Amino acid sequence: MPEINESLGQYSALFMLLAAATYAVAFCAFTWDLVVSSRTTKAVELQSKAAQDAMLREPVSVGAASKANGITEDLAERPVTPSSSGSAAIAPDSMKYAGERRVAARVGVALTLLAVLIHGVGVVTRGVASGRVPWGNMYEFCTTGGFLVAAVFLIVLIWRDLRFLGTFVIGLVLVMLFAAASAFYVPVGHLVPALQSYWLIIHVSIAVLSSALFTLTFAMSVLQLIQSRREGRLAAGKPDKLPFMRLSPSALSLENLSYRLNAIAFVGWTLTLIFGAMWAEKAWGRYWGWDTKEVWTFVIWVVYAGYLHARATRGWTGTRAAWLSIVGWLCVVFNFTIVNIYFSGLHSYGGVAPG
Repeated sequence: MPEINESLGQYSALFMLLAAATYAVAFCAFTWDLVVSSRTTKAVELQSKAAQDAMLREPVSVGAASKANGITEDLAERPVTPSSSGSAAIAPDSMKYAGERRVAARVGVALTLLAVLIHGVGVVTRGVASGRVPWGNMYEFCTTGGFLVAAVFLIVLIWRDLRFLGTFVIGLVLVMLFAAASAFYVPVGHLVPALQSYWLIIHVSIAVLSSALFTLTFAMSVLQLIQSRREGRLAAGKPDKLPFMRLSPSALSLENLSYRLNAIAFVGWTLTLIFGAMWAEKAWGRYWGWDTKEVWTFVIWVVYAGYLHARATRGWTGTRAAWLSIVGWLCVVFNFTIVNIYFSGLHSYGGVAPG
């Protein structure tokens, strides 16, 4: 058995603390971007409306009036886009990057990248200190999961402008790190015998990555519900009470991207279930024993399978699909926290084992 390096383990905890502090500043930057950008967008809309009103009040000839009406209709149908001076845009449904300069959002992304690097060092040093992969208990599962959530967010940012999600995603990462430090922390130590297997690397790594993707889609589904309600209010002619959602694409676009990511995560969770059964056969001589952890892992699989099936073949779109995605993520959280801590079974290792 490798020797435990307690000193390096303490440095790992310090890196986690530094990462959390950097995430907190990034969270503030993303929040400030929502506030400033929504104000700027609203100002641009008011200027556009004032220009249209002034154009309509001017006496013009029949030909000029026809031209003015065409311009007015074009302005009314065109989404507010950024100007060269840096005004914010309503996110297009394609979620492609526009040419705007959102300084606060750029700062948020840069700080998130820095936090992920520090966080990664914390995860690696934890693994080196224990001489094994750093996901052998709830603390390590939570810190590694938070790292992957932020890392996947940054990777997706390469192709899609999801900076409007920054506040919500980084907020969830901060919650995970806080829970790890306050509720799940355990010193660096050896694994219990049942976890000393190469299956730990295969089974738990896929489970962590799938959970990270489910966390992203959870944030998108919550935003989808908020945007859907906002779109309904605007369609009814009511005032916009959620101006920060101007940076978010339509509810349908959020739903479509969430569906794609959930499909990828579902494949990972299916492998988690299969590899878990194979590990169980090697450890306990049976593939399935209706242990509490096994049951809830299967429940999560059923919920997301139902979500994908209902949306693809039954036309369950909109708020129903969003709620199913949210319920699936809540099952993941329940499986990780309540089942690990309060339910006894073969997968219970003093309330500190993730899988």
